[in-house]
Amino acid sequence: MGEQIGALRDLFVGALRTVRRRGPDRVQFWFIALVIGTAAGAAAMFFRKAISALQNQLYGTTDVSLATVAGELPWWWVLILPIFGGLLVGAVLHHFTPDGRVRSVADVIEGAAMQDGRVETRAGLASAAASLITLSTGGSSGREGPVVHIAGVISTWVSARLHADGITGRDLLGCAVAGAVSASFNAPIAGALFALEVVLRHFAVHAFAPIAIAAVAGTVINRIEYGGVTEFVLPEPGSLAFFVELPAFVILGIVCGLVAAALMRLVFWSEDLASLVTRAARMPRWLRPAVAGALLGALAIWFPHIIGVGYETTAAALTGQLLFHEAVVFAVLKCIAVAITFAGRMGGGIFSPSLMMGALTGLAFGIVATAIFPQVSGSETIYALAGMGAVAAAVLGAPISTTLIVFELTGDWQTGIAVMTAVSLSTALASRMVERSFFLTQLERRGVHLAKGPQQYLLAMHRVGTVMAGPKHPDYPGEDAARALHAAGMSVQRTATLEEAMPLFAKSETHCIAVMEWAADGTPELAGVLFELDALRAYNRALAATAAEEHS
Repeated sequence: MGEQIGALRDLFVGALRTVRRRGPDRVQFWFIALVIGTAAGAAAMFFRKAISALQNQLYGTTDVSLATVAGELPWWWVLILPIFGGLLVGAVLHHFTPDGRVRSVADVIEGAAMQDGRVETRAGLASAAASLITLSTGGSSGREGPVVHIAGVISTWVSARLHADGITGRDLLGCAVAGAVSASFNAPIAGALFALEVVLRHFAVHAFAPIAIAAVAGTVINRIEYGGVTEFVLPEPGSLAFFVELPAFVILGIVCGLVAAALMRLVFWSEDLASLVTRAARMPRWLRPAVAGALLGALAIWFPHIIGVGYETTAAALTGQLLFHEAVVFAVLKCIAVAITFAGRMGGGIFSPSLMMGALTGLAFGIVATAIFPQVSGSETIYALAGMGAVAAAVLGAPISTTLIVFELTGDWQTGIAVMTAVSLSTALASRMVERSFFLTQLERRGVHLAKGPQQYLLAMHRVGTVMAGPKHPDYPGEDAARALHAAGMSVQRTATLEEAMPLFAKSETHCIAVMEWAADGTPELAGVLFELDALRAYNRALAATAAEEHS
């Protein structure tokens, strides 16, 4: 046994050396992808099991029947648990993050685009702990957000050991995300495509094979524990009167796009309102999750369906066990509960809530559609399935992986036309109302412009200090001329980005601007000049490198 372990260790070390020296387009990288996919899948499975174990201790059941059991508990227990969880979350985030904010999928996307595939480790682990507490004590969010960031922490550790460059670091990150998502949802195809479509945001050939291997490894971890069962079991195979019923799914797609946009905008509006109230009341940031927990607990006393991930209510919608008014009321309340959870910075993801919102929206629509045209309509549960995919795809901005994950979660591949129709229309509509997706809008609100592509965000990746020219440059205008540029407002700080510097060139006909830095006494000192041609050359090199990576 010891010899076998030693041989595996030697094989892994050899693979690391080869990848470090020759890049990710080597067969040895596939072995690393297998290891990372397994590790990320195991971490995702541990996170899921930990949530279930804590829920079982606190509520007496897991998410499968959480709404039913919570409705039978004493009201004061349902109220207190989210408050207690909020206090713990606030303490964790206050001590282990610089800004009290939970890290999630948006931060992983930013890490892939702008940080060579790295994410924050300390804040990421704290965010995972906070999300675990939130999902176990009544928070209304999903587990995919923290799972994806945990995967990012694992790949960041490996990248640091490898001293990986940008391409290798991003591929490692994609492998980890694919393994984690696949293990979390028993969905290998969707896990691989999620990593490519949402996180890396390209489908480069060199990344596909290792990411697929990692996704398979993560799925094996899930099936060792749970077998080959799907997350949701539908009552019967779906049927669709293709030519006659398809227009109804077109309308459903439009409705789901509006619902997805309303969910996202309510979350962002609630976050802004909560920040405003926190500042106005001079509330310590560690108390903010507890206040949100109090609101959630009060709402859950009468409507326990808002607690947790919401799989019980989602399953009820997919099997047609809810009435029209129940589906509508639960959808509205879930939207409010999700907004409260995010506004309170309690942690968790948006994917599972969007699945629940979509299933409820689709069921309500299907009940109406089948009642109006009963002779030409299939089951209302088909609409619930299509709605689940449509809202989730619009929120994630990921129509391909979301369509596939709906099929893999339910095992129903017969209604593909209906799901694809609703998904395509909802995504197209919602992307016009936000910055393409929930995650990209989050980044846009922080001043990170990824939605418009690399031609926009690459300028923000280069500091002026790395491109500027000093006095020895043959075209250096001289110190007096440079100071005159500063006096005329044509200057930037040395630590500024090219994104801040380029507009100055557009404002005047000058070919260079002054670069300043602050002395110890606070006075500005001349550090050099930035030539427009040098800035454009750096930008073009970055664009060429990005294009080469995405098409390799």
